[in-house]
Amino acid sequence: MTRTTGIAAATAACALMLATLSAQAAEYEWTFQASETSGEPSFKIKQAWLERIETMTGGRVSIELLPINAVVGPTETLQAVSSGILQGHMTDPSYFSGQNPAYGMMGNLVGAWSDPYDFLEYMNQGGGEAIYNEITEPYGAHLIAAGTFPLESIPSTREIDSMEDFQGLKIRAPQGMVYNIFERLGASPVNLPGSEVYTALEKGVIDAADSTVLSNNDAMGLHAFAPYPLYPGFHSMPMIAISLNKQIWDGLPEDLKSILETGFDAMAYDLVARLKVQDLETLAKLQADPDVHPIDLSPEERKRFREAARQEWQEWAGRNAQTQQVYDSAVAFLQSRGLLDAGE
Repeated sequence: MTRTTGIAAATAACALMLATLSAQAAEYEWTFQASETSGEPSFKIKQAWLERIETMTGGRVSIELLPINAVVGPTETLQAVSSGILQGHMTDPSYFSGQNPAYGMMGNLVGAWSDPYDFLEYMNQGGGEAIYNEITEPYGAHLIAAGTFPLESIPSTREIDSMEDFQGLKIRAPQGMVYNIFERLGASPVNLPGSEVYTALEKGVIDAADSTVLSNNDAMGLHAFAPYPLYPGFHSMPMIAISLNKQIWDGLPEDLKSILETGFDAMAYDLVARLKVQDLETLAKLQADPDVHPIDLSPEERKRFREAARQEWQEWAGRNAQTQQVYDSAVAFLQSRGLLDAGE
């Protein structure tokens, strides 16, 4: 055997040994499902963060992230996490409004948040995470951390310059509060999963979509059929519930719990920052495209939307004790930061 051949053989053996040790090092191997398709920028950011989580835990935790509908439908991930079909999910809790309307309020208090960092402060420092776990732990899941997106855009096939333009608009909206608010504005919402938005716009099943952020929408090709995106967003900023099966969570050592909480909190802030940059880059590209016409609603129209949304908050607050708790907590936080009109 030559010296070169010997070195190559030794290198290959070392690589194989390291790969074997790495595979053996994962004490916990989990599968999470997201609420996005695999091609969306936000999904790729989450995947990159899961690699960081694995590094932060020294390889003790390995998490595979699957796209929407990979194992179960988006409304079924809570049950799948509880039963152990999935170990966790990263998804909008509004999908579970049918099980408890408090999920709809926590998942997307539509019109409340004009800045994603206000929402993250509420969840981390204003009691939001504790309330969420009171809601979700009886369903067999534990919230590790809350994330969110920048305010969502609305891709539309026709111009929307005022609240009157929502009259009769067939707009995709998920089950929950945002669906009801669009109804309140006179629209005709259609409950579709995000994975079906592209086809529905292409075939004219819907006129517009409460979908996701501008860069995600563009990555999915929605502006080819919906060339009037509303941006900056003004209405919807869904929560991302990063949750784990409660029995698994309860059995974790404290050091891993702390690493997961710290890592996913960092992911939440990084996700907002990265998507904002991507949204601005996408906006510049769309503004240079003669076939696409971004629309920025006036402050007066935004205020009208929020007034309709606040009426819906109050209606939802009376549905059960937990919805009232969410309403009281969120409104108190917003008031304390001067984010609601005086007298609310």
